[in-house]
Amino acid sequence: MTRAASTPAPARGRTIAPWNWPLVAMRLALLLATLLLCTPLYYLLAPLTARNPVPRWFLRAVTAIAGVRLRIVGVHPAGRTFFLANHVSWLDIPAMAGATGTAFIAHDGLAAFGPLRWLCGLNDTVFIARHDRRSVAAQVEQVRSALFETGALTIFPEGTTSDGTALLPFKSSLLSALEAEADADQIPVQPVWLDYGEETRDIAWAGAEPGLDNALRILARWRPVRLAITFLPLLQESERVDRKAMAHAASHAISAAMATRRG
Repeated sequence: MTRAASTPAPARGRTIAPWNWPLVAMRLALLLATLLLCTPLYYLLAPLTARNPVPRWFLRAVTAIAGVRLRIVGVHPAGRTFFLANHVSWLDIPAMAGATGTAFIAHDGLAAFGPLRWLCGLNDTVFIARHDRRSVAAQVEQVRSALFETGALTIFPEGTTSDGTALLPFKSSLLSALEAEADADQIPVQPVWLDYGEETRDIAWAGAEPGLDNALRILARWRPVRLAITFLPLLQESERVDRKAMAHAASHAISAAMATRRG
């Protein structure tokens, strides 16, 4: 996942009430127990399967432990798919992975923390240096390889999180991975709208809020986090003529879905 955007966020109380800390502690204990259970299972199954199912099981459990109540709208292709989704919260990642088994493209800043890099690596995360314009060609090649090796792959074209009420401009450079290979035409490209409903602004990791503060604030919630993942229609051939057309079509589809809810 990328670091939060500079999109202004509403003022929030940063202090967690004393009576909420037992809930945080319980959820952290459950997350640790799930990790300790899934890690040996992952390595046990690794030699037996091309696409290890344990990361999906683990991330699905993370979603539930964090209090997310997930609703799926629409359908997505089974197997290899390129998802283009809006990005609101760190919860987007376990929710999408649990629902689809997707891997992700993430900023290489996450790789600086060894345990997190290891954990992301178990789910075949592709780390790229978004701000290094000199390595764009190499990054595109990484994405192209991942598309053919990992199955479903998700990119957040905004490049960071927003407050969820509107989309940031979609970056299109990494979509070049779908231009150069003839076989890439056979890979479905699907826009996805991640919607936290009326509490989107409160859930969003945006503005200057540190990531740890946001995570603890979410884990301290007694109310469930309601997330609808809407799989929008696949991009058509006319919308895939080049990377900019794909970015525009996906952004338009998600924006239209958001406008429908507001209406």
